[in-house]
Amino acid sequence: MKKLIQKIKDFSELVVFTHSVFAFPFIFIAMIVASKELNGTAWFGVELLFLGVLAAVTARNFAMGFNRYMDRDIDALNPRTSNRPNVDGRVSPKAMLIFVISNGIAFILVAYFINFLALILSFPILVILASYSYFKRFSYLAHIILGFSLALAPIAGVVAVSETIPLWVILLSIGVIFWVAGFDLLYSLQDIDVDKELGLHSIPSRFGAEKTMLFSKIFHFITVVFWLLFVIYSNGSYFSYFAVLVAALMLSYEHYLVSKDFKKIDRAFFTVNGYLGIIFFVLVLLDCTIL
Repeated sequence: MKKLIQKIKDFSELVVFTHSVFAFPFIFIAMIVASKELNGTAWFGVELLFLGVLAAVTARNFAMGFNRYMDRDIDALNPRTSNRPNVDGRVSPKAMLIFVISNGIAFILVAYFINFLALILSFPILVILASYSYFKRFSYLAHIILGFSLALAPIAGVVAVSETIPLWVILLSIGVIFWVAGFDLLYSLQDIDVDKELGLHSIPSRFGAEKTMLFSKIFHFITVVFWLLFVIYSNGSYFSYFAVLVAALMLSYEHYLVSKDFKKIDRAFFTVNGYLGIIFFVLVLLDCTIL
């Protein structure tokens, strides 16, 4: 039993399960807004809740597992990542492949039980999720690809509820793209020297720390603009507008933290962005249930 528990912990560390906090709020934001629009209520039912959670978990496990499998040689050469389970032997390459394939199949099966459009989209979604692992090897646009990967979450959420892709979810997703890409730029500052040494492509290694922080600020400004457009086109009300304001303030605080001390990148990356997603979800939920 102890070995099983330890193995579960190793796989949880492998995929950094705690970082699910970035994707989960936005898939459910899309689901409650779609349900409110379609059914007049934010509640979309127990079945879709279960399937939505399962789809999010399996898709993320597939993406992170594949990334760790592909990056095991790179991670071994980076002092920051050399103690990850994919490097130190706690999870073997064979076990990672089995994990990736099983989660990919599970994601497709979950999509099948949701609706036909979800099933059709499940295949290109997996391709996009896997592509991130390759981009850093030849293009510094990998940050955008990572953002695009997480931006698939709200699109998947609205497809699950309404089997459509309305304009408002595209606006929400574009905001997610630049939100994730913006904080990934800050996070990547930790590896600027290693990326240069290993010949990996990233905006920090290509343009330097100062320009990277400027790009991140621009990305997060774009984020706020598109989230504001999301609220407008989804007919949001006071709580949703307040959610955008809070997001803007929290992103500003994130940049303040990093500008003061690079050692606070982890705090800016995980704590601030984690709370941002949760608060955004809660305020949109209030909008859809009270007003």
